[in-house]
Amino acid sequence: MRSFIKAKPVLLGALIAFGLFAHGSRAQAATESIVVAGGCFWCVESDFESVKGVKSAVSGYTGGTTKNPTYKDVTKGGTGHYEAVKITYDPNVVSTDRLLHMFFRSVDPTDAGGQFCDRGDSYRTAVFVSNKAQKASAETAKSEAQADLGRKIVTPILPSSRFYKAEDYHQDYYKGTKIVITRFGPKRQSEAYKRYRKACKRDAKVKSLWGSAAPFAH
Repeated sequence: MRSFIKAKPVLLGALIAFGLFAHGSRAQAATESIVVAGGCFWCVESDFESVKGVKSAVSGYTGGTTKNPTYKDVTKGGTGHYEAVKITYDPNVVSTDRLLHMFFRSVDPTDAGGQFCDRGDSYRTAVFVSNKAQKASAETAKSEAQADLGRKIVTPILPSSRFYKAEDYHQDYYKGTKIVITRFGPKRQSEAYKRYRKACKRDAKVKSLWGSAAPFAH
């Protein structure tokens, strides 16, 4: 009995440690990711970081063959990469279906040549899926979007490939505080982003396509 009493604190500690580990494992398992390309990755990142349940949205490059691509490499063409965003989220708060529903209505999925004022292969739209469940969700979301829009959607659903995180200065650009030189003069990144988005007519085009169904158009 005495040895059992002495052992109780050790046993209790072990149980607590196991409980914390199990809780951490469940929390980690609850996090999922999907990669989408919707033109300018600053805009896609800004849009989806505002969604409840999204843990992070990271700008990057994917879908091509060039290893460790830079922004300059991708935008000049020839790499096969898209400007893309890796969205990490809690599926207990927001579903894959919901995110993809929002994605299709946040872009012009009828445009095969880029998005809005940004032209070229790197600015095309796409959904990159890593498993059968994501593929099924993407196919359903695409089909529903096409039916709602009444026009052919050209956004491809592609198997996921290596995702390369973009340069640090691209991350959270929409809320950055550094001063950058733009065609509007020296501006904070956040202000430069707003002016770019408006000049590119992203929201105006999305609203003209989707109307009140557009989830992010300002």
